[in-house]
Amino acid sequence: MPTRKIPEWIKVRVSEGENYKELKQLVHDQRLHTVCEEAHCPNIYDCWNRRTATFMILGAVCTRACRFCAVTSGRPTEFDITEPLRVAESVARLGLRHAVITSVDRDDLRDGGAEIFARTIRAIRRRSPDTSVEVLTPDFQGDHDAVRTVVEAGPDIFNHNTETVPRLYARIRPKAVYANSLGILRHVKQLRPDLVTKSGVMVGLGETRDELLQVFRNMREHRVDVLTVGQYLRPSKKHAEVLRYYPPAEFDELKSEALQMGFAHVEAGALVRSSYHADEQIPAGRQRLLAG
Repeated sequence: MPTRKIPEWIKVRVSEGENYKELKQLVHDQRLHTVCEEAHCPNIYDCWNRRTATFMILGAVCTRACRFCAVTSGRPTEFDITEPLRVAESVARLGLRHAVITSVDRDDLRDGGAEIFARTIRAIRRRSPDTSVEVLTPDFQGDHDAVRTVVEAGPDIFNHNTETVPRLYARIRPKAVYANSLGILRHVKQLRPDLVTKSGVMVGLGETRDELLQVFRNMREHRVDVLTVGQYLRPSKKHAEVLRYYPPAEFDELKSEALQMGFAHVEAGALVRSSYHADEQIPAGRQRLLAG
């Protein structure tokens, strides 16, 4: 089957401005990883020039091999207890208003890395008390104690992506369980009803519209507040093929239907990713939550 041509409406502006160069140097100097680089995110130039980045803790090797993800998979060897302090120092030096912290899956660790998430949140709080903190966590294999560890550290937003519709998990996320992802989001709200929860899905992997809308409904049943919907883009020929490119009008329709379901905020578009313009998404979401 021939590879589908990327349509004209999906364009990435490449611009290595001064902010991009400064952030790249800082990440290198602090020996940190970012999902922007490791996952080949198409928004890296835009975000880094806006002085925003998503820090990826717990190394750069993932214990899983999801067919959509460009992050290296294998047996991790990196575990650095000083990493939270280095992330916090970078957040302070960048003067971030909103910091996003994510990680690879670390199924090799007893708690999936939850304690390092917690230490990173607390380190940022001490160093930059006015910075809001968003975490984008793995599923911790459904371990609710790990979720509690992260929640009790006090993030402002708890994000966990369901990624795709349940029918496609075996092909796209073979080591993940849809029920675990929903269960994590539900448990966060049980622990802290006031904590903003967020989740995201990719489109173009073979899902149907009805399946997508059912995932949205499942999220709302579990009181998820913020939704992101973006186009899947194939990182390499080794990854799952793009089966369909959604036109802008269809993203607009999905956003409209999701908002009618009661989400506080929805970002939907070809280049939308879970952390893209997160600093702008959350204030809007919070305002609607307070109003509702």
